[in-house]
Amino acid sequence: MGRGVLLVISGPSGAGKGTLSRLLLSKQKQLKLSISATTRPPRCGEIHGEHYYFLGKDDFEQQIEENNFLEYAQVYDNYYGTPLKPVEESLSNGQDVLLEIDIQGALQVKGRYPEAALIFIAPPSLDELAKRIYGRGTDSPEVIEKRLSLASAELEFIDKYDYCVINDDAEWATARLQAILEAEKSRVYRKSE
Repeated sequence: MGRGVLLVISGPSGAGKGTLSRLLLSKQKQLKLSISATTRPPRCGEIHGEHYYFLGKDDFEQQIEENNFLEYAQVYDNYYGTPLKPVEESLSNGQDVLLEIDIQGALQVKGRYPEAALIFIAPPSLDELAKRIYGRGTDSPEVIEKRLSLASAELEFIDKYDYCVINDDAEWATARLQAILEAEKSRVYRKSE
C-alpha cells in the first residue's frame, strides 16, 4: 500500500467548497476529511472536534511556535490551521486526505507537500457568488462585503493550482473531483512507492 493522496480544496467564500467536500466524502468512503483548528467562535450547531478544533488565540500561537500545523493563516481576524500530525499519520497509512482550506493555506501546503493536488473551486460568476453569500445568512453585512472584496483577489490565484472546478452544478462538480482523485491515484510515481 502506497502513500495516500492529499487533496486540497479552496476558493472564494461562497463558491461551494463545503457542499462539494461533503458530497465527495459521501461518494469516496476511503477519503478522510482533515479537521482544521480555528480561533473563531463556533457557529450555531458546530461541534468541537467534529467541525473544527476551537482554540484560544494563545493556544493556537503556542501550536504555531511548536510547528504543529501543516499550514495556518490569519483570515478575517481569526487564525485557521491544519494540525500536522493526523494528516501525516493518515497519508503514511495509505489513507487519502481532504483539506478544505483557504488559498494562503493551500499554497503553504503545496510548498511543504509538492505532491498535494490543489483544486480551486470557482463560482460560475461573481454575481452568483454574492447571491450565495447573502443567501447563507450566517455573516453580518460588513463581513459579507469583506468576503466579496476578497473574492476578486482570490480568483487571481487560479494559476497556482493544479486543477480548477467551476461549481455551477454540485453533482457535476463532485464528479470532476472524483475524477481528479482517481487521476492522482494513477500517477506513475505513486505506483513505484
